[in-house]
Amino acid sequence: MALFTFRLPDIGEGIAEAEIVGWHVKVGDRVEEDQPIADMMTDKATVEMESPVAGVVKRLAGEAGEQVAIGAMLVEIEIEGDGEAVGGEPPSADKIAAETPGVDEVAAPSVNGVLSSSAHPEPVEDPSSAVGGEEGSLDKRRPDGRVSEAEGQDANREGGVPAEARPKALASPAVRARAKELGIDLSQVKASGDHIRHSDLDAFLLYGEGQGYRPAGQRARRPDETVKVIGLRRRIAENMAASKRHIPHFSYVEEIDVTELERVRGQLNDGRGDRPKLTLLPLLIVAICRALPDFPMLNARYDDEAGVVTRFGSVHLGIATQTDAGLMVPVIRDAQDRNIWQLAAEIRRLAEAARSGKAKVEELSGSTLTLTSLGPLGGVATTPVINRPEVAIIGPNRVIERPVFRGREVVPAKLMNLSISCDHRVVDGWDAASFVQAVKRLLETPVLLFAE
Repeated sequence: MALFTFRLPDIGEGIAEAEIVGWHVKVGDRVEEDQPIADMMTDKATVEMESPVAGVVKRLAGEAGEQVAIGAMLVEIEIEGDGEAVGGEPPSADKIAAETPGVDEVAAPSVNGVLSSSAHPEPVEDPSSAVGGEEGSLDKRRPDGRVSEAEGQDANREGGVPAEARPKALASPAVRARAKELGIDLSQVKASGDHIRHSDLDAFLLYGEGQGYRPAGQRARRPDETVKVIGLRRRIAENMAASKRHIPHFSYVEEIDVTELERVRGQLNDGRGDRPKLTLLPLLIVAICRALPDFPMLNARYDDEAGVVTRFGSVHLGIATQTDAGLMVPVIRDAQDRNIWQLAAEIRRLAEAARSGKAKVEELSGSTLTLTSLGPLGGVATTPVINRPEVAIIGPNRVIERPVFRGREVVPAKLMNLSISCDHRVVDGWDAASFVQAVKRLLETPVLLFAE
């Protein structure tokens, strides 16, 4: 038998090391040629490494979360033959990217929402749910299967009083119906007067039996957990820290009346045929692309080490997308050249690819401006974190119907706050505000979105 050493190949230009995200094998496992053995993450992507030979795994480079240098031992595999063998010419980065069906790109921007963890610890069984041994057994039947008379009386008692001896609680039909709906035994509810009222039910729900103080937590207490921050979750954490550490953020929020825009969107959806249903995002993207030529400093990337700002003529718009692995940012290439239907289709396609892990490297990099939306969870206002090295990020918030003045009349209107965060080293407050006002004008007069 021979020992084959598979060394980590060069999986990206300029990459010196990669992080072990997870192992598909363990020591002692039999592997076949081309069988997946590990997921490795670089600054660019997560790549699935495959075994170049068949054999038995003898040694692994480390645990999930540890770094492995390019060219260092990743796996040692025992194969047929004599002596020691070393992995041959490592595959190129292009070959790996071409043969990898899906990768997870590092997602930089943050929104005011919850980022899911990529770690999935095994569930811990609640010890209080199991009763064992003679003392813990709830089965009080005798060997013949019958229940003794004394035991039957105990089972029919509550608080030492037989059920048939307890007085019936006095309550109106409405209170009884509500108690039944809530699953409350009225005999356990303390009346504040001569009969049980709705306020007594409220007190029972708030304070519990006896309607005295009880702790707020009603569900079983979760056990403490230690979750290792690795893979995409760690990359997000590092990028968020770097973005806030290096970029002096400022945010600007403006209220936009989207009543007419929502009416137009409804008309477009009514006649869409087999085209995807329109959300506000495609219309907002059109407005952004129309306004950007007058504000080129916003569609840019800043290399702070070189002291160079690159302004882009095309709008490569990143769409922050929540996935099970964490926040990812697929990119709509040349968004300025697409109509609303093409934008809607591309948003849906990229979101599905990101969530299923099938997005390609080129679909997850190269954005010049990022759009982040929480949809119906959008809140009143957000202050999103910039996707470094970009210099701006835009965040639409939830549409809320509120009364507004139209002349002397008060009428209902659909209003939405639009947030923007900018890099104050590159973008002045006046420019950011002027850009948002230009977008506001387009959205509040939606016919301009379709005018030449």
